[in-house]
Formats: sequence, C-alpha cells, structure tokens
Amino acid sequence: MNLDDLRTVVGPANVLVDDDLRAGFEVDWTRRFSGRSFAVVRPADVEEVARLMEWCARERVGVIPQGGNTGLVGGSVPVGQQATCIVLSLQRLNQIFGIDLLAGNADVGAGVTLGDLETRLLGTGWEFGVDLSARSSATLGGMVATNAGGTRVMRDGTMRTNLLGAQAVLADASVVSHMSGLVKDNTGYDWPGLLCGSEGTLGVITRCLLRLVPARPDRVAVAVQCATWADAVLLAGTVRRRVPGIEVIEAVDAAGVRCAASELGIEAPVPASGVTLLLVWAGVGEPPPELVDAVADHPHVVGPPRALLAVRDRQSEAIARRGIPHKFDVSVPLAKIADFVHEVESSIDSRLELFVFGHLGDGNLHVNVVGAQPDDDAIDARILSAVARANGSISAEHGIGRAKAPWLHLTRSSADIALMRRIKAALDPDNLLNPGVLFPIDPGRSAPT
Repeated sequence: MNLDDLRTVVGPANVLVDDDLRAGFEVDWTRRFSGRSFAVVRPADVEEVARLMEWCARERVGVIPQGGNTGLVGGSVPVGQQATCIVLSLQRLNQIFGIDLLAGNADVGAGVTLGDLETRLLGTGWEFGVDLSARSSATLGGMVATNAGGTRVMRDGTMRTNLLGAQAVLADASVVSHMSGLVKDNTGYDWPGLLCGSEGTLGVITRCLLRLVPARPDRVAVAVQCATWADAVLLAGTVRRRVPGIEVIEAVDAAGVRCAASELGIEAPVPASGVTLLLVWAGVGEPPPELVDAVADHPHVVGPPRALLAVRDRQSEAIARRGIPHKFDVSVPLAKIADFVHEVESSIDSRLELFVFGHLGDGNLHVNVVGAQPDDDAIDARILSAVARANGSISAEHGIGRAKAPWLHLTRSSADIALMRRIKAALDPDNLLNPGVLFPIDPGRSAPT
C-alpha cells in the first residue's frame, strides 16, 4: 500500500510508520487493548482530515479516530496484529478559535485538551461545566465522541448537554458543520447530538462549539467517612436535597484509599475504612450552613478541592500500578448501589483485588478488578450481568468500545441495537470508521482491508 499519498496530505513527519513511533498510539491507557496499524497519521485541519478520509475510502482502509488516547474500553486503538487500519490522531487540531463572552460559548478544535480550555477561560467569568481527572490529556473532541461525564454531571450535565454545535468529516469524506450556537434552532435533525457518544463510528469530529457556565470562583471540599455504601448513598441523597450549590459528590472505597496511599503517597483525608464520600460546594462566597449540618454526624474534614479530591482523581493511576485492570464504568440506580457492590464483592475471587469508586451523585461507579488475566472475559460477563440485573447501564461515560461490544445486548434491546446498526450502515456503509467498536464485526463480513 502506497503511503506517499498520505505524506503528501499531512507531510512526511506526520505519517508515523516505525514501530517505536506508533507504539504509544496503539495501546490504550489500561494496557489491556492493543494492536497494529499501517500508520499513525496526524492531520492539522479539517481539510486534511477530509483528504485522508477520501484516501481511506478509496483504498478500503479502516480509520480509528483518536484524541488523547485516554479511553478505557479499547475504543481508540487498533486490536489485533494484522494491520488493517490507520490511527487518525487529532491532537494537532488544537486551536481555540474563539471564546464568545457575550453568548458564553467556546469554539475549539477537536485536539484541544480540557486543561488548555480551562486555562484559556481563567479570568473570563466563564467555566466549562465538564471536568475530568485526565484534564491534561483528554481532548475535547474525544470527550464529545464518548459523551464524557466526569465529576460535575449532576449539576452541569454530560458533554451532550454542553455541546452546541460541531464540525465533522463523514466516511465519504464530506464535511458537515453546524456551529451557529443558537440556543433555539429547530431546523431538522440534531446530528451533532447523534455524533456525540458515537465513539468515532459515524464521523470524525474536528471542531466543537461548547456551552460555558458562569464561573464559580469559590469552592470548598468536604471529605466524609461513611461506614458502608448504604450509608454513603443515604448521605449523598441528603446533601443533594438540602445543600444548594453542591457540584460534586464522589465516593472511594477503603481499598482504593489505601491503594492511593501506598502507590502514590496520597494521604487519606479521613480514616480508610468503609467509604470516603467527597463533596464539593461551588459558588460565590461562603458555603451555606446546610453543608455543615448535613455532615455533622460523620467524621469529616474540610479543605481545598484539588487536595481532598486527589485520592479520587488519581484512583486510576494508583490502581494501574497494581497491574492491568479490568475496568467497568457502569451506572446503577442509586437505590440499588449498596446491593450491587455487595454482589460484586461476593462474586470476585478473594485472590483478586477489587476497587470501587465513582460519581455517587449520579450513580456512576467504576469497578476495577486487578490480578486476572487481561483476556479473562468471565469477569466481564459476571460484573456486567450484575449491572443488568440491577437495571443499570454497562457504560456510563467511557463508551462501549471493543471491550463491551459483546455485552451491549445486556442493557439495550434488540430493537435498539438494530436501529443503531441501521444508522451506522446509512452513514458508514463500508464500515470504515472504527470497525469493531460498539458492534462486533460480523463473522461473515471482514474488516476493511
């Protein structure tokens, strides 16, 4: 296959073919998923992306769109050692085109990181409502593609809530753009909303128009010791109802707190037993007295958010040092969280390590199992089946990727999946975009070659 055409489009330095240069783009953050590509290609703008898609369509080469490669479900890396695709890295599309201070929106390239946007917004009176611990490397295009959530969902919503418009390149190399930013615009299908959460299977997002929220300059965090998950869920519900301005409600089990201490030297904010509940109030001035009243009966400490939340923000980093984890990003109805965690604890072999943490304000738990073989799908089936029995979702914010594609039927009906397949076939009939993500490749149909 002649890659000189790709070099003509993006320049020789941006077509990576050597094994060492491709390596960092071909393994996901968990190290559980990896594969080989023909090349890693790094376009600089939407025109180059369109020309690359035209080449891939002509040559029948699969395309794996990739942002910061912070995904956890194998959705942005090749899988398998037979190279049948290119990795399309969008990190060079990193221009912030503008901040509209009057309307409160940000026009950004898909490769802009969350951290870069947060820095740009300092002093403007605006903030972005979605926050992640991977803010320094997660790209906004990737966050849109996976409909990322993060810690502030209960107050500001997911990426879909905060997406006002988008520009994208489709599988046939056509460029679509709807970037007006109008709050009221009922002129047909909301295709940006459709691409949000599609994991790169329907189009390559190249630019985003994002809603901003008024800045909340004052934030106070409280770490609270709870005896059990049931206790933590009850207190979280009380805080949501009674404390105005609560922005974050996170939880970490005792194993996770001890892991952060031993692997990263992060001091436990409260004694590492039971569940540590982490609350953040955000606004202007002092937090309301209801916050103190709500936690008065529990051991707790008050401090700056970044310091107290470090034990939660760096959980994935600490756990990864223990081994290659099986990671499960799931949603469970709040009333069923305690029973779900108990079922998971009971089902895991005692020789394995289990860590549970997550967003207790919206029912999103991150279940991590360390010590099993990376290809041991029995653990995946066991935990995801427990999610289905609890009437939850097998993916809360990281997507389905390749890791969960075999289990999509657990929480989506056959009619749902058939509809999604029809949409995929309409926009990408040759299965060029992220083949194998969301839907396993049909045995009778090969991946693009």
